[in-house]
Amino acid sequence: MASSTKTPEMRKDTVFNRWVIFSPARSRRPSDFKSKSPANPNNSNSSCPFCIGHEHECAPEIFRISSNTNSDWKIRVIENLFPALSRDEELIQNTNLNPNPSFLTCISGFGFHDVVIENPVHSVLLSDQSDSDVGDVLLAYKKRVLQLMCNESIKYVQVFKNHGASAGASMSHSHSQIMGLPIVPATVSIRLDSMKGCFEETGKCSLCQVQCEELLINESKHFVSVVPFAASFPFEIWIVPRYHSSHFHELDDDKAVDLGGILKLMLLKLSRQLNDPPFNFMIHTSPFMVESSQLPYSHWFLQIVPQLSGIGGFEIGSGCYINPVFPEDAAKVMREVNV
Repeated sequence: MASSTKTPEMRKDTVFNRWVIFSPARSRRPSDFKSKSPANPNNSNSSCPFCIGHEHECAPEIFRISSNTNSDWKIRVIENLFPALSRDEELIQNTNLNPNPSFLTCISGFGFHDVVIENPVHSVLLSDQSDSDVGDVLLAYKKRVLQLMCNESIKYVQVFKNHGASAGASMSHSHSQIMGLPIVPATVSIRLDSMKGCFEETGKCSLCQVQCEELLINESKHFVSVVPFAASFPFEIWIVPRYHSSHFHELDDDKAVDLGGILKLMLLKLSRQLNDPPFNFMIHTSPFMVESSQLPYSHWFLQIVPQLSGIGGFEIGSGCYINPVFPEDAAKVMREVNV
């Protein structure tokens, strides 16, 4: 359609409530859109504190998942040695530090910032593991989310993974992070409000609706992987539950293995086609205290964003993104990648 005429197009992202400009004149062929700065090689590093045998060099452990092999563990969840928030419970008392809250609001920096070490071996990437092992990492996320849910001061939990230095990873050993926040971020509220608008207009959850075949990459028993219709970033991928669910922590063991398989496949496809690009993935779930009236349209999903182009002044200033690759083209390229 638009990709064949090569004329610019603006599309509305009805989940994040933002406009995206598709400008194919700014890019080469989608199949040539390779990363210029692939993630650093993940070779063995004897000084890495995340490797087995170096547990004493890390921040305190929260829990571990035992291994069926000779290793002591297969997954560890630990406190972040350099946390963005403090887990000091005394900070909860300082809920509002600003003398004039009608003008500016400030609350204490209480919260949780954890690290999930996905494998004891330094050179093993998440995409190198089996479907069930990736599923175990997802279940470790779930277990920690449920623990944070027990703290009444935590309103929202963000699970994310940074792969590669330019994507924000300070350690090359494969790991992900979890942050428990005392507030619901504005982006989450905007997402829920946007999905509410779509539900009120169509009577359907925007992520439950049948996905356009041109945007579909792959599907499994419980999940579909798509390039979103108004993707903000080149080769952005969403993995969406085929069943309606508001919270990631509702994931069961069977669905975790299924999600592990399709997540592994998408990461391999991105690596193969785009020269092992740095990437981020984020799990977009609902706040713990979501109202019952919000459940019909709130739907969790996992977003993968390869770091292929930077964010410029226009994007920062306008909140409107420029994507040089039409989603239909990106989906076609991803479908054709053999792994």
